[in-house]
Amino acid sequence: MAIASEVTGTSDRWDQLVRTLKKRAFRSPSDSLTSVFIFGLMLYMAWMLLDWALFSAVWRAEDVEHCAEAGGACWSVIAARHRLILFGLYPYDLHWRSTLACIAIVATVVLSCLPHFWSTSKLVTLWIVGFGTYVLLMDGSLLGQAQVTTDQWGGLALTLFMFSAVVLLGMPMGLLLALARRSRLPAVKGAASLLIDFIRSLPLLTTLFAAAVVIPLLLPDWLNGDKIWRVIVGFALFFACYQAEVFRGGFQAIPKGQFEAGKALGLTSFQILSRIVMPQVFRHALPSTINMVVVTFKETAIVIIIGFFDVLASANAAFGTVEWAPYYIEVYAFVGAIYWIFIFSLSQYGEYLKARMSVAKR
Repeated sequence: MAIASEVTGTSDRWDQLVRTLKKRAFRSPSDSLTSVFIFGLMLYMAWMLLDWALFSAVWRAEDVEHCAEAGGACWSVIAARHRLILFGLYPYDLHWRSTLACIAIVATVVLSCLPHFWSTSKLVTLWIVGFGTYVLLMDGSLLGQAQVTTDQWGGLALTLFMFSAVVLLGMPMGLLLALARRSRLPAVKGAASLLIDFIRSLPLLTTLFAAAVVIPLLLPDWLNGDKIWRVIVGFALFFACYQAEVFRGGFQAIPKGQFEAGKALGLTSFQILSRIVMPQVFRHALPSTINMVVVTFKETAIVIIIGFFDVLASANAAFGTVEWAPYYIEVYAFVGAIYWIFIFSLSQYGEYLKARMSVAKR
């Protein structure tokens, strides 16, 4: 019965598609000619793209001398330069450490997305272990390995680390700022509002530049810390100020009657906030939060301007020689595929969360 129903559903969708095409694309002879021309042009462009990307492409690194003669893409540049793109300036013979660090960060993010780990104690433990493993592997000194300083971290490992750290630090900071902005204490509310409005008025690049260059000029050396951590804190503050406004919208969507009902039941302010208010705030803020996270992943590419060798900077270096300069399209296509995989995964997980919360609401 299930198979028959599925076949019937497919047939209905196909009939609906045919009716839509007849109604919108073939209503008259002129519409039919235009539609045929557009469809033919699209098929031709699709074939040309496939021919360039697959059928006429050169794939192996040792066949690079054939790239100039071939009519397709030269994927040899990826085969030959993928280590530089993925690991940046990290020492070549220690790439295995950078690979394991990437796996540790990705595994931490994936496990955090599973409902089994959705408790404060489990998440805190998971992220301490995940970040600790990453730093230990990338630095290496505490493991008895050769030390690699943060100015040599780069490529995909640096992009994943900065993105994860910014969201991890920025999300609770944004929630605290949103709560402070709703405070009944004028000084707290005013300070939070001033900070949020000030940071939001600045471009992200200005915030990162201040964290990387200006702060060391204002503070004593012993307070400066490492450049990468200053940039992460500055980036997280920028993320938090925007996320605070997202949370504020979530708070405003909750009727005041729920606060009064919680008090009538004898709950404390913390219990009302944690058990009644926050679950609804997160549900209302979820679509905008997903958008913020996706945008943050893409904005990590801007750190190239303040001297970090992220995956995009590594890609630029990959075709920075005379030999590989003609094949920048292939390199950018490879990096674009990396960004697409992560952003598509985040978007799909957001859709899963929305569906799960909708079921819970019903």
